[in-house]
Amino acid sequence: MTRHRIRHLTHEKTPPNSSSDLLVCSNDQIPVLIRDAGVRAQQRFLEFFAAHIRNPGTRAVYARAVANFCRWCENHRVELLQVSPLVVAGYIEQLTQSRSAPTVKLHLAAIRMLFDWLVVGQVLPLNPAASVRGPKHVVRKGKTPVLSAAETRQLLNAIDCSKIVGLRDRALIAVMVFSFARVSAVVGLNVQDYYPLGRRMWFRLHEKGGKHHEVPAHHNAEAYVDAYLEAAGIADERKSPLFRSISRHRRLTNNGLHRNDALRMIKRRARQAGIPEHICCHTFRATGITTYLENGGSLEHAQRIAAHESVRTTKLYDRTSDAVSLDEIERIII
Repeated sequence: MTRHRIRHLTHEKTPPNSSSDLLVCSNDQIPVLIRDAGVRAQQRFLEFFAAHIRNPGTRAVYARAVANFCRWCENHRVELLQVSPLVVAGYIEQLTQSRSAPTVKLHLAAIRMLFDWLVVGQVLPLNPAASVRGPKHVVRKGKTPVLSAAETRQLLNAIDCSKIVGLRDRALIAVMVFSFARVSAVVGLNVQDYYPLGRRMWFRLHEKGGKHHEVPAHHNAEAYVDAYLEAAGIADERKSPLFRSISRHRRLTNNGLHRNDALRMIKRRARQAGIPEHICCHTFRATGITTYLENGGSLEHAQRIAAHESVRTTKLYDRTSDAVSLDEIERIII
């Protein structure tokens, strides 16, 4: 049997950074539920994560979800061929007692997709998760914390830009705010993804599913990125990461910044600026969209800038109605 395995498949704490994380490792990293079902089941299981799921983040999240389900089956002495809709429903019901509805739905999606893959590979005759329904969850308003324009300016102005790390952090936050970009797309930028087109600079963002999304650079983001590039001296290293990690000697490395490092940086900068620390990387995407709409921008244009498939997704980031609702509720004078 092949010895190619996904590195720490069921125990990955953070998403792998590249295909180089597909390494040779031992059999004990395959769940017992799959290992006991034979060579064909093991092969399809590995192919599901290595070949079928291409996004590293999705692969890590689905691996944890599948691992939890497999351990649950092992604890209840359920073999792969014995997994039925009743078994999956029992697991989902138990999971609902301790996890949020979105998390439960994600776990069910991972299980359902894996079993689909096993059915196509003729390991199982039917998908036992296909008829199982998850908890109902309807979202009409996003929960991502949003900063006001004044708070965002306060955060940016509080960054000490006398050092390269400050210039980097200010530029990174600016790209997220002014381009409505996801943190994974921003930290994934190479120097060549910041390029001139006509009289303006543009960003080429690498979005989910391998899609490329081009957006013009706001004049503030352009000024901040230019200042960072000039200080870093990496403008000619076109195929290298744009936003890089910092060594213990406080110098730029050749390695790209990880999104977890970006989150820690944002928490630190918020604390220094006196901004609530509950903000996250996604805060700047939501802040940019909300500020844009407050200044008369259209929801349809915001959708295109954010590269959302549906305008309903963009609407989740729109917090312009919050103040209106508060004004109206204060009309209740007793």
